[in-house]
Amino acid sequence: MKPSVPEIETMQRAELIATWDKVFGTPVPKRLSSPFLRRYLAFEMQARERGGLPKGFAGRLQRAVCDDRGKTSPAVKPGGRLIREWNGVTHVVDVDDGGFIWKGQRYASLSPIARAITGARWSGPRFFGLKKAP
Repeated sequence: MKPSVPEIETMQRAELIATWDKVFGTPVPKRLSSPFLRRYLAFEMQARERGGLPKGFAGRLQRAVCDDRGKTSPAVKPGGRLIREWNGVTHVVDVDDGGFIWKGQRYASLSPIARAITGARWSGPRFFGLKKAP
């Protein structure tokens, strides 16, 4: 018998590992925390109760994995400069081969820069006007 989600929430680690083995027929991957095991098992139980994942989900997931998100916008080339005003302060980001330079510090992407400027989680390309809002 497969456990219900409320039962999973109260299981100790040994029970979670035994349940994982019953549900998936494989050993638990190394270093997974008990909270993660609970979430993963609960998701799997709910998906199975409702007939599996939504139609087309696996295909969309596969396309997302294959999508090359690492490409930068054609507007962002080494030697370029991005300028954004925020709360009356003008911020200048220089683009180089290794990423972005803001206030003398190198960043691999624009998002941590946008977060540092605003104090909120922003998409860096969107914050700097390289992507339109959805």
